[in-house]
Amino acid sequence: MVVTMDLNVSPVPEGDEDNSEGHVEEYSPAGERSESAVETARREREERRKRLRNECSDDRPVHVSQQPVHDQFFPSKRYKSYDKSKLPPGWLDCPAFGQEINCIVPSKVPLGEAYNDCIPPGKRYSFKQVIHQQRVLGRKLGLVIDLTNTTRYYSTVDLKKEGIKHVKIYCKGRDAVPENTAVNTFVYEVMQFLLRQKHTKKYILVHCTHGHNRTGYMIAHYLMRSQLMSVTQAIDIFAEARPPGIYKPDYIDALYSFYHERKPITVVCPPTPEWKRSSEFDLNGEAVPDDDDDDGGSATSVHGNHEMAVTMTNDDVLGDEIPNDQLDALRQFCYQALKLNGRGNSQFPGSHPVSLSRDNLQLLRQRYYYATWKADGTRYMMLITVDGCFLIDRNFKFRRVQMRFPCRYTNEGPADKMHHFTLLDGEMIIDTMPDSQKQERRYLIYDMMAVNQVSVIERPFHERWKMLEKEVIEPRNTERQSIYQSRNPNYRYDLEPFRVRRKDFWLLSTVTKVLKEFIPRLSHDADGLIFQGWDDPYVTRTHEGLLKWKYPEMNSVDFLFEVDDDDRQLLYLHERGKKKLMEGHRVSFKDALDPSSYSGKIVECSWDSEERVWVCMRIRTDKSTPNDFNTYKKVMRSINDNITEDVLLNEIYEIVCLPMYADRIRIESKAQQHANAVRRK
Repeated sequence: MVVTMDLNVSPVPEGDEDNSEGHVEEYSPAGERSESAVETARREREERRKRLRNECSDDRPVHVSQQPVHDQFFPSKRYKSYDKSKLPPGWLDCPAFGQEINCIVPSKVPLGEAYNDCIPPGKRYSFKQVIHQQRVLGRKLGLVIDLTNTTRYYSTVDLKKEGIKHVKIYCKGRDAVPENTAVNTFVYEVMQFLLRQKHTKKYILVHCTHGHNRTGYMIAHYLMRSQLMSVTQAIDIFAEARPPGIYKPDYIDALYSFYHERKPITVVCPPTPEWKRSSEFDLNGEAVPDDDDDDGGSATSVHGNHEMAVTMTNDDVLGDEIPNDQLDALRQFCYQALKLNGRGNSQFPGSHPVSLSRDNLQLLRQRYYYATWKADGTRYMMLITVDGCFLIDRNFKFRRVQMRFPCRYTNEGPADKMHHFTLLDGEMIIDTMPDSQKQERRYLIYDMMAVNQVSVIERPFHERWKMLEKEVIEPRNTERQSIYQSRNPNYRYDLEPFRVRRKDFWLLSTVTKVLKEFIPRLSHDADGLIFQGWDDPYVTRTHEGLLKWKYPEMNSVDFLFEVDDDDRQLLYLHERGKKKLMEGHRVSFKDALDPSSYSGKIVECSWDSEERVWVCMRIRTDKSTPNDFNTYKKVMRSINDNITEDVLLNEIYEIVCLPMYADRIRIESKAQQHANAVRRK
């Protein structure tokens, strides 16, 4: 039978533990009743609580991570009071720390001296003991990462005295795994700390309440992102360093799910440790809820958070936020790869086409162009690194998605090498299957700007386009095929958030087929054509030689729409970094919503030439600024020029008869026929 002490009742301090600083010696006047021993203990306990409250209010740790988004659904911390002297269930007999893993020491939470009355002298574990014990083992601590969901366990004074950095990442306990944003913060903090070490080797102490589930989950993520290994290897490494390892099945299942791996049947979740089981029943034998330092509200289990099937849209937010410092560093790489001076600049650097007009239509006669369809999707650049794949939106914000991009097999290196700092450009579309109406998200890549830290923007487009297939697409397809054919597939490409393919470009002579046959059969929306210079380098931002033709009714401008205090509806553009009011311009909304609900938003509008009014097509959630005034002028020129489909096809028919096109089309057509014949063999 397990006998459980009531840890809410503090034992009377032994003589050598008495804190003389808080001791008040009292003399009772004759005739007055003396304090009983129980009353004395209660009074002293109350004094200790007051001291602890004062200490905690004077020294709060600095929080480097934002609260998880879903915290708004839980009661606020400040409305819940705690018995400061209550030990976490099972803490007393839980082993203090484990073996180091790549300079990371997993640990249970050190408890401040305010808890001393609850802990026998031989079992105390405060930061004074932590620092001393690690020094004895030859380890000098430089960073402590706190994964608990509370600040009540200790003060950081001792850490500050030793020059040890303290990082607080709030993670709920119970059966809720840490949120993806918290994982991103943890991995980045660890990587940066280890990267900055030069002369002296310092260690990182990572703790949650008991140093097993949340701690193991975070360390496993770090191992997965810093080294090429499977989830099984990562959890085994942690279990060996901190037995029995992660013992909650939800945490183990979440790791396999996150990294799109199939959990082997040989992987068995270890049983709950004896020191934890002994704390799970009260004196009546009833199960005690495992609060695991959760500071309020019920936690959400990884299995209790299944989303209902919803319709995909281009406005869906993909991926997880990353720390601001990491965002700045990745932006700087993009600017370097694109050979821009971008320090302090957060403007999206991707190449933008200009609207086709009768003036720039002449470029098709002067330079050699290929054509592709203009998909009506969402523009993203993509940065691939070993520790994550990042989608980059039009606001130049990065969000991490879990994807796999193996490098091309070579004789020089191992086959399991992954892409590291490869920068791509493309668009996210949603395919809808005509028969089943099933939706599938796909990223169409149409350009490559860097491959494994090497910039290729100065190479001609046709080289970059071929490199894209050879370096990125083929290795993925080869590995995926190999995995599907294996008896025990590990990684599951089908669980990735979207599929990936290279976007096709065709000879200018095929434009009629593209418009008449290809676009009508697409399973996603398309609103025109893109004309890409075959020999062009990658040009950042506005590229005057990259042309877009849209169906006349689809030509559009992105305005900032506002309703002022007098209920006037105003349209703004951007000019020299400031808002430019478009006097006399009106907009109509097809739906019955109150126009004021659109105020402050970027609205994409087409031009109704009969009514002489702009018509709102949609809200651009992917943009935070309207079009530049120069872009507006080019769109208006295109609208006024009214280059219809027939006009365009007649122009192209004449252009492809020019010697510059005729000769190259003949040569490239023969080369394509030969390649197809070889492929069939």
